[in-house]
Amino acid sequence: MDAQNLSQRLETVAEFVPKGARVADIGSDHGYLPAALALQKRITYAVAGEVVKGPYENAVHEIQKLKLANIIQSRLADGLAAIEDADRIDTITIAGMGGALITQILDAHPEKLTGVSRLILQPNVGEARLRTWLMDHQFQIMAEKMIAEDDHIYEVIVAEPSIVPFRYSKYELTFGPFLLEAHSPVFDEKWHGELQRQKMVLQQMSHASQPPVKKIHQQEEYIALIEEALNNDDR
Repeated sequence: MDAQNLSQRLETVAEFVPKGARVADIGSDHGYLPAALALQKRITYAVAGEVVKGPYENAVHEIQKLKLANIIQSRLADGLAAIEDADRIDTITIAGMGGALITQILDAHPEKLTGVSRLILQPNVGEARLRTWLMDHQFQIMAEKMIAEDDHIYEVIVAEPSIVPFRYSKYELTFGPFLLEAHSPVFDEKWHGELQRQKMVLQQMSHASQPPVKKIHQQEEYIALIEEALNNDDR
């Protein structure tokens, strides 16, 4: 993978970046995503933020090699601290981390979200926790996409600030409001696999010498929720 050939995962994130955006890519690694967007003339400015020195140096090298230093600034910083007021960032991308870590990054510098009109997030795990954070901080989910690549299934969540308070149900937070509506084959693949795993966990709990009654009840509820999502095919 390089800036001319993004992975399907990063290409999906790129699809949701508005034309002419000023982007902060947090955890940018080699800087492939902002570099690709700049090469495609999709963005006018970008910050490639990276907290680890090695990946930061990789991004610096990549951006210099592609002669994109006039468009992309590489910064060694922790999370949203990479963003400066003068950047006038309107779009933030965070991809390839756990949902819990993404929420920590967003929580650490809430002032950096002022003026941001779109978050494009790709958690590797913990999607429900991330959706809950978005709801609690009045970011409305505007789009979602699920992709399968290299034996992994990824979810991309696009959210925008809302002046109107709203609530998602536990069902929507778990599975994603737009993913539920699309009910794609990848959705079925992910949740059929999860259903089998959770049934095995339930079986192990039930056969314990002292079965944890409360946990068993919670597990049964989660399994029922998954079965409901798989059976409610809106196509």
